[in-house]
Formats: sequence, C-alpha cells, structure tokens
Amino acid sequence: MATSDNQIPILLATGNPAKQDALRDLLEGLPLSPVTPTELGLAADPDETADTHEAIAVEKAVEWSRLAGMPAIASDGGLVVPSLGANWESRYTHRFAGPAADDEERRSRLLELLELLGNADGAAREASWVEALAIADSGRPLKSWELTGSSGVIAREAEPGPHAPGFWVFPLWYFPDLGKYYNQLSEAEKESLGDHWTRLRGLVRDYFTNEYALPSN
Repeated sequence: MATSDNQIPILLATGNPAKQDALRDLLEGLPLSPVTPTELGLAADPDETADTHEAIAVEKAVEWSRLAGMPAIASDGGLVVPSLGANWESRYTHRFAGPAADDEERRSRLLELLELLGNADGAAREASWVEALAIADSGRPLKSWELTGSSGVIAREAEPGPHAPGFWVFPLWYFPDLGKYYNQLSEAEKESLGDHWTRLRGLVRDYFTNEYALPSN
C-alpha cells in the first residue's frame, strides 16, 4: 500500500527511539515512509532467544510486519568482547546486567567485568560490534544480513558529558588511532573504519533499489 505521495509505508520495528532514528537514517532518500509502532498503536514482544543476531532480527521483522500488515525493518546487534569469553554473550548486550538496569548501570557492570581480568589493557579491552538487519512484509521474511563492524577498545572511563539513552556502550567504545569515542566519530571516519551501520546502509539501498518493487517516480 503506497501513501498519497507515492511512498511505501514501512514500519521501524522497535520501540527504542535511538534505534528508530538509526533505522530511519538507513532509509533516507528512498521512496519509503517510515512509521513507528506508537504511530500505528501497535505493541509486540518478539522472541529474542534465537542463536544468532540475524535470526533474532528476522523474528522481529516478521512479527512486527505481520501485526502491521506492511513492510517492516528490524535490527539486532551486540558488543563482541573476546577477552571475556563465556562471561559475555553479544546477544545479551542490552540485558546482560538485568532487566531493570539502566544505561549507566550497564556501563559500570561491563567495566567491572573487565577489571576482573586484572590490570588488563590493550588486546584484553578490544571490542567490536555485530549488527543484523532484516526486512519482512506482512509476516513474510524478505531479506536479512549480519556483519561485524569497527574494532576499538572499551575505555576505562566513559566519554565526558551527558549521554543520550539508546546505545549504551557507545560512550565507552574508543578508537585509539583517532582519539575519539564512537559517538564523536564523523560519518567519514566511521566509513574509514568499516562501521556496521555505514555498510548496512549500502546493503539496504542496494536491496530496495535492485530487488524490491519500489514505486516509480
């Protein structure tokens, strides 16, 4: 179903405002009209117990698109910290500190886990990000991807200043070669690092341009 201005509505399949902004950015410039669950009066609680981020993203996109009866785009991602071994699972990045934890508590708990390694530095604090993205329409999966992006380190202290809610780990994720935290990086710097979101933007644009039946101008 296209809107009156010849754009296809697509659901940003998340209730997280920060993630909604990230998904909306992926679609910018395409003949798609992003809407949120709140705008449609929808609520869902997709299962997030699958074995991979991609499988979780697909489940999210499928459930939300079924409820909305329209295309939906969903994502699932997490921090990868190899030095923590079995004490860390990227799929549980958001909820590893417990369901009631806020972003500051999550950051503190991650720093505590790293401190348990002793006076760990360098390779012991290396961290990357894995992100998966999925598109579905009316309960039918259409396309999905999973990739690992930039590699930095977990700083001993968070980026100075107030931190917007959403992607809680980014104020701790530091890139020594650039001397910047993730949230301080320019788009050009993110692209030079192989940023996950930058690369996904290209994949999404290619998909909607070459495979999906978008309305003609």
